[in-house]
Amino acid sequence: MKLVGVGVDIVENSRLNKLILKKNFIDRIFSKIEILKSKKIKKKYLYFAKRFAAKEAFVKSLGTGISNGINFKDISIINDNLGKPSFYINEKIRKLIKKKYKTKSFNFFLSISDEKKYSIAFVIFQKK
Repeated sequence: MKLVGVGVDIVENSRLNKLILKKNFIDRIFSKIEILKSKKIKKKYLYFAKRFAAKEAFVKSLGTGISNGINFKDISIINDNLGKPSFYINEKIRKLIKKKYKTKSFNFFLSISDEKKYSIAFVIFQKK
């Protein structure tokens, strides 16, 4: 396995709290899967802040930023039954990775956390 990229991002929770109140922000940034899951969450701003940080860290690990055909809605953060976060990798992202990194076999590792003021995400991108 080869380490390809690392990404980290930190978000001020109060900033995201203000943004999610703006018209269309949630629909522009978050996937249908994430929006549906948020319906069950009490502190939505923390839920969205962690996912926003994860999306930023993800594109940093790829070395692309939000460009080259990837937008925030292409990146979905999901959780397993125990709550462990991971990325749902759609076909658009698979094609980008295949083209840029010449591989079909890869892993992403995601860790997200929050405190009162901040949410943070750390991503490792690895070729198999």
